[in-house]
Parts: sequence; structure tokens; C-alpha cells
Amino acid sequence: MADQALFAGLVVDEFENPVDSTIVGDEAFYIVDDDGFLRHIESEMVDRQVLQQIQELIEQNEDLISEDTMRMIGQEDIFTKAAIDASLKNIGEQFEALIRQGMPEEVRAWMGLSGFRVVINLHGEVLRVDQPSGMEDPDS
Repeated sequence: MADQALFAGLVVDEFENPVDSTIVGDEAFYIVDDDGFLRHIESEMVDRQVLQQIQELIEQNEDLISEDTMRMIGQEDIFTKAAIDASLKNIGEQFEALIRQGMPEEVRAWMGLSGFRVVINLHGEVLRVDQPSGMEDPDS
């Protein structure tokens, strides 16, 4: 049971309407307006779907992420690579901690400004996750 919605302010319904979030008791919910009926959807259910999609994307691109991270921090050695690879392999555990601890508001704001958005239907199923695209390759 999550006590805060990870992606609050970043979720829209299938008609592009913003989805609010609230806390009822100790549990966070996303609120989808279904023609005036406010459907409360457990935020953890939606958040886990989004995190699963992100995890799959990371797993598909581990080598690229590892190489780019090493280049970005200026540490291109086998020890740094091993540390980054270990972090990527344990991404599921890191996501569990994120669900428990929540995401800082500044991070959510940055994600929204960069184009990150979650689209759900009336039942809380994630239809798609819009993520910012990488920089365009000037040679293409």
C-alpha cells in the first residue's frame, strides 16, 4: 500500500484530461473523472505498471546506459562499469524503495517539464508512457 502517488501531476486519462491524486486513510489514489463519477484507482497499481515499463526499457538498453553513464561521469574503467551494471541489475529493488519513500516534488516537476506523461484508462490500466526522447543525432 503506497502512501503517495509517485507520478502525481504526470498522469492523464485516455482523453488527455489531467488525473488528480489524493490520499484516503493511509493509501494514495489517482482520481479519474468518468463523466462526473470520480473513480479512485490505487496509485500503487498504476505506479507499478509504469515502473515495470521503465524497468523493461532499462533492461533492453543496459549496455548503452552503462556506457553513456561512464562517459558522462568521466570514469571509463572496469570498476565503474561493474558498479553501474550492478545498479542496473538491482533496479527492481531500487523501484521498491522508490514506492516506499516516494519521489521528490522537484523530480516530478522536472519529469513533467521534460515531457514525461502517463496515460491510463478508467480502470487504471496504463495505456502508454510518454517519455522524453533523446537528443537528435546531428548526423541523421
